[in-house]
This record gives sequence, C-alpha cells and structure tokens, in this order.
Amino acid sequence: MKIVSWNVNGLRAIMKKGFKESVMELDPDILFIQETKMQEDQLVEEIYLKELGYTLTMHSGVRKGYSSVAVYTRIPVDEIIKGSGIEEYDAEGRVIQVNVGDYAIFGIYFPNGGRGEERLAYKMRFYDDLLVKFDALKESGKKVIITGDFNVAHNEIDLANPETNQKTSGFLPIERDWFTKLLSHGYVDAWRARNPEEVKYTWWDQRFRARDRNAGWRIDYFVVSENVLEDVDDLTIYNDIMGSDHCPLSLTLKGE
Repeated sequence: MKIVSWNVNGLRAIMKKGFKESVMELDPDILFIQETKMQEDQLVEEIYLKELGYTLTMHSGVRKGYSSVAVYTRIPVDEIIKGSGIEEYDAEGRVIQVNVGDYAIFGIYFPNGGRGEERLAYKMRFYDDLLVKFDALKESGKKVIITGDFNVAHNEIDLANPETNQKTSGFLPIERDWFTKLLSHGYVDAWRARNPEEVKYTWWDQRFRARDRNAGWRIDYFVVSENVLEDVDDLTIYNDIMGSDHCPLSLTLKGE
C-alpha cells in the first residue's frame, strides 16, 4: 500500500499544472491532499480522477478558499472520517482519517502560527489535542500513521537557514519542542529515521523564488507509531515534482 501526501496550495490551481500526470507518476493507493482551498460545490468532473480509479472524499472548512483537506482512495478502506471531532478545528477543514485494517492513517493540515500570538496559541492547542487522539488510537492497538503539512521544521538540518529563522513560526522553540514531545510518545519521523544525515526539503517560499536556490524547509512528514516501522518498505520525497510550493512525499507499506 502506497500512501502519498501533498500540500497542493489550491486543488483547482494545481489541476492546471499537470496534477493528473503527477498522480499517474506517483501511483498512490491513498493520496492525502492539504490546502484544497475549495468547497464540495466547486467540484468539477476533472478533479475526481475517476478515470484513474480514484474515489475522492473532501473535508472542507467553512471559509471559502482557505485550508481544507481531501483524500483520494483507489483501494478498499474500512472507514473515512472527516474531521477531528473538535468543532474549533473542524470549522477550518484540517483533518481527515482513513482506517484500513489495523492502520489509522491521518492526513492533516496543521495550522500556521505566523499570524500573531492568538494564532500560535491555536496551533499549539491543535497540536496537543490531536496528540491525545493519536495516543488513544495507539493505546487501543492501532498502527497510527500521521502525514501532511505539520508546519514545523524539527531540527536545524530540516531548513536551509536555521540561524535567521529562530524567531519565525515553523521553527520556534515551542513548536519544535512539541515535535520532540510527539516523538517521545512512541512515534517516529519515518523519513529522518531512514535518512539521518540527508538534507532534503518539502516546502519553498514562493515569494523569494526559494525553490530555484533550494532554500527550503522540511515541514511535511510521515510520523508513525513505533509498531508501524517494521511494516515500512519505502519512503520518498519527490523534489522533482512541481505544481505547488510543496512537493509530495510517500510511504509504502510492505505487502502481505
């Protein structure tokens, strides 16, 4: 089972930038999308990707053109759950969960904390409340996979300019400490565990043409509970796939 995550920075926009062809190249069984920036009533036929065998499920926020997540599936799944069950977060359309056998797989667009203290506080509440949810599933025996745009670079190796971003949301000590806390609860940054010294990014600031210089941040992850690690066959970050300010990443689980 191949799982792909991609913050597309607007699903309608990326449809005009070779999205279908990129999905064909990625060939995912489950494709989580963040920042669709659209409502269900804005869907048109081409977005469904039915000709590629996918079923599309969306969880949109109340505010139009903002946030929102979705998942494409082409394999049988047990359940798709829209939202976290917490109204404060679900109004922004940030969480979608796919259950397949023993796996509870989350596609999440974590908040950006860069718009003042109130928004940073919202982000930290979101982090902590979702961790409670992950832990409850793990403790019940589920194999938990969390993917999406976490909006935090954990360590200095995860961004091009750590020295100048010490006070920038996404690299604040409080945000990085939460990621450390997450890992201490029995989770693993799967790509970093396999590639402890490799420098690779998943997001580049479009305002400064940062992708041209590869001055990026690794803020998109697959974080998995420790009981998933032995199931992982492959992990890939696709820096060469364009269309968004983020690139896609994948985790492939071993077959039976």
